[in-house]
Amino acid sequence: MATVRRFFVDKIERETALTGEEYAHAKNVLRLSVGDELILLDGSGREYDAVVTRAEKGLLYCGVVGEKPSDKEPSARVRLMIGALKGDKTELVVQKATELGVSEIGVFQSRYCSAYMNGNKLERLKKVAKEAAKQCLRARVPEISYYEDFSSALESCKGFENKLFACEFARESDADVSALKGGCALVVGSEGGFSEEEFLQAKEAGFAGVTLGKRILRAETAAIAFLSVVMFSLGELR
Repeated sequence: MATVRRFFVDKIERETALTGEEYAHAKNVLRLSVGDELILLDGSGREYDAVVTRAEKGLLYCGVVGEKPSDKEPSARVRLMIGALKGDKTELVVQKATELGVSEIGVFQSRYCSAYMNGNKLERLKKVAKEAAKQCLRARVPEISYYEDFSSALESCKGFENKLFACEFARESDADVSALKGGCALVVGSEGGFSEEEFLQAKEAGFAGVTLGKRILRAETAAIAFLSVVMFSLGELR
């Protein structure tokens, strides 16, 4: 049985129109027509069963016939903070983090970052997150933010019960990752890692240093592995 296609919209109404890229994908790629079933998503965590009712130029109207809460969203809020990575590695991390159930992703600049971000790259990351959310049947797209300095990135993590800082020169972990409960903020560096001063700054901000083992991991591997361990500890991968 084919998977019912999913589309994100700004607002759910009794008759909701697909527009822009969602319309183009539904009409020109999937060839959806009157009578076809689909699922609409508004980022609220609910899924809306719908049927295509009519089409106009640039608009595909869908009648909502039912709704239910999604069972694919995580129970705990998890925020992943990652230093900007070279090439398309940040996109890879965003894609996999979305699949793993992260709630928010922040990309930041730090002392040893050699990559940069701009408006176009940020919009690309949001698109990657949306496509990943559809693929893994989520009902929400993680919020994607960019921070031009490390202090702002740390400041954005206020209010989390657990704040964990993956550090390549930490000899042992200051927190028991296997016993986590509640919301978590995770920080992972770029290819250049962190300076000692940044590590101290994070500890002053309430972060616990965490080691990811005795091997040096690539930045994208570290982010995905760290998040995977945390999500398992929170019960999201069991």
